[in-house]
Amino acid sequence: MHKRRNQIIAAVCAIAVVWGGIILALHFGQIHHDRLPYDINAEYPPGKPFKPGEIFASTLAAIVDHELHSGFGWRPNDLFFWGPRVMADNNANRQLGIIMAVRETMRVFKDHLTKVSSNQYDPNLVIADTDFRNDATRWALPSPERKYQDGVNRLHAYVAGLHTTPETSRELNQRAVELVRLIQVWTDLLGDAHAHLYMTVKDDGSPVHTWDCDDYFYHAQGYAHVMYYMMLALQREYAGQLDDDPVLKKLFADAIDPLQKAAMMKPLMVMNGSPDGIFANHRRNLDAYITEARQKMYSIREELERSPL
Repeated sequence: MHKRRNQIIAAVCAIAVVWGGIILALHFGQIHHDRLPYDINAEYPPGKPFKPGEIFASTLAAIVDHELHSGFGWRPNDLFFWGPRVMADNNANRQLGIIMAVRETMRVFKDHLTKVSSNQYDPNLVIADTDFRNDATRWALPSPERKYQDGVNRLHAYVAGLHTTPETSRELNQRAVELVRLIQVWTDLLGDAHAHLYMTVKDDGSPVHTWDCDDYFYHAQGYAHVMYYMMLALQREYAGQLDDDPVLKKLFADAIDPLQKAAMMKPLMVMNGSPDGIFANHRRNLDAYITEARQKMYSIREELERSPL
């Protein structure tokens, strides 16, 4: 009897150790994965000439490429036990947020930042935009991995086209009115993130449960991840204009700081403590950075609207 009980206890302990090891491995692996190994200043040293649009496109490509080829790759379409619902759901939900922010950024890049009035669309950007809109959870026919990789390749082709003679790609136009459109899209996404991070009742009237919180947390963090690195790209693309407008330059820096903090937050467990409780509420903690970044972007938009840029 005692032997049987000891065997059961040993088995339970072994399962607990294995489970805990998986959780810790995913936690620390996610911390490493969250940092994009792409240094804009190393790729495009300050003071070295570049073609308008290539830093923006290269950074966007690097974001998607990192999700496809690092860690365990693209998660949202994985098998049930390794997909958005079980075990590796944190990165899966984060990637769903990333691809949504990439899509909206790509759309503005194609429709406005590289196009004015009746000018034609850049063909590589048109295809990349379509590629990134493939269903993120589809397993095949076509798989998101294949379509997103083609989108990355098209962004690289766009950059290459900026360096041909004559140019075969459309340069980023660097007009304030077009940049306002991108900032507006980003504030809309951050508004969506804020709503999910703050809400206590779902649209159907059911309560937000503890097991829902990490999904909202990591989805919102995916937005912040894209915006953080793309804001760094904008800093370089519009460096001359920012130097001429100290207020706008300061607002950019003030928006980048909370975006970076939001993008890098990684609690061991996303907790849903009450406002006056002893346990943390990580959704509300993340929301503080999201709201701060959103407010700074509103100020950036106001400054751009009055700017001669």
